[in-house]
Amino acid sequence: MSALPEHTHVAVVGAGFAGIGLAIKLREAGFDDVVVLERASDIGGTWQANTYPGCACDVPSQLYSYSFAPNPNWSRTYGEQREILRYLRHVAIENDVLRHIRLNTELESARWDEDAALWRLETSRGAITADFVVSAIGVFNEAKYPQLPGLDTFEGKAFHSLHWDHSYDLAGKRVAVIGTGASAVQFIPQIQPKVAQLTVFQRSAPWIVPRMDRSTTSLERTFLRTVPAAGKAIRGAWYTLIEGFGLVGFVDNRFRHPYEALGRMQIRRQISNPELRRKVTPDYVIGCKRAIFSDAYLPSLDQPNVDLVTDGIAEIRPHSIVTREGEEIEVDAIIYGTGFQSASAAYDRFFGRDGLSISELYAKRPQSYLGATISGFPNFFFTLGPFGAAGNQSAIYMIEAQIGYIVDALRTMREREATRVEVRADVQDAFLDEMEERSTSTVWLTGGCTSYYQTPDGGNSGLYPNWSFEYRRRTNQFDVDNYEVTL
Repeated sequence: MSALPEHTHVAVVGAGFAGIGLAIKLREAGFDDVVVLERASDIGGTWQANTYPGCACDVPSQLYSYSFAPNPNWSRTYGEQREILRYLRHVAIENDVLRHIRLNTELESARWDEDAALWRLETSRGAITADFVVSAIGVFNEAKYPQLPGLDTFEGKAFHSLHWDHSYDLAGKRVAVIGTGASAVQFIPQIQPKVAQLTVFQRSAPWIVPRMDRSTTSLERTFLRTVPAAGKAIRGAWYTLIEGFGLVGFVDNRFRHPYEALGRMQIRRQISNPELRRKVTPDYVIGCKRAIFSDAYLPSLDQPNVDLVTDGIAEIRPHSIVTREGEEIEVDAIIYGTGFQSASAAYDRFFGRDGLSISELYAKRPQSYLGATISGFPNFFFTLGPFGAAGNQSAIYMIEAQIGYIVDALRTMREREATRVEVRADVQDAFLDEMEERSTSTVWLTGGCTSYYQTPDGGNSGLYPNWSFEYRRRTNQFDVDNYEVTL
């Protein structure tokens, strides 16, 4: 295990898609004094952490990959967890960035020292200082459990999808799944044939649209290796198709009708039971919460050993779950498919010049400038920060835009021999006002649902309410005039 240096020019937190991509581009720009801190025992971020059955991406592989590292050898339209992880490892090795990564090194706190004009980081392996800090931790890294009476009293097996227990044999067991989000939709079809009885507790029905996943042929893969331009064309086509979801998200929700027609067609085509059809039909506008691509989920619910419960949970007992209608359902195991903690929880370890954490500021109002930096935090950048994530596009596209912006910022600082940079408060306030105004009519806030797209008071939790290509234009070059720079 490589030792931690006492000081580094750039400390990057997280070795997933963002951290690895950033390390690569920093090296290309001539920054070699870079350390990437990763709390896990391997690189990969969410693709290292999530190993539940059926774990896969819901964005086509040709788009859910680096534009600068195309992979013509994807085995399926949508990459599965192990293949995505292999891809990330390959890219990291090919670009010689593993030597910058310190595994099993968890950031405990990062505090800005105004007098010394540097960051002081405490990690699980000791202290380190840095001129610049970049958070590349993502927002889906901590499991969220429901607040249910008796949750800790259950005496059977219980685990979250993020912490899947592969040593536990589900065969022949009575299993309860709480939650019907993106992870649950993927693992439910995988476990349904194995268990004796599967009870799925649904709070609200997700919109399910056709996935149309398939294996790629050896001929296709050979063609893509031989004609790289074809891969770029496919990537562009997928980008355009997915970008079109913005028509519903932030243009006008009257564009929802063709998308909702797809969802209803999927229900009619895949479920025969009229009562079950009623239960799985959403009562809100598509896009209000994350729509899910799947061709296997709905058929798995329409099986003799599956019961979909929509009554809600009153309490959990040592060997059962009791619904709000008073029905007691005995189970051997509970799997929580309840997603992740809010984005703000990811930033509770970063403290700015006023001593407040980003999470504390977020609780008052989700804030950043371009989702890449934040006032009050000098020499600090992040990827997929508030209003830096798109609701209608691959996260990798947004991450690459932010990586380019951050690298250009550091390059600008180097050229000017500057020691400190911080976005001006008035610039950030104007940006946040713009985000708030553009968000008021979005489907995320007006679509008739509650989701992690919203803050507790019903505001936008951090999605960028405009086209991703417009965001790319805004971050194409570091706008140094919007920053206070100290030479």
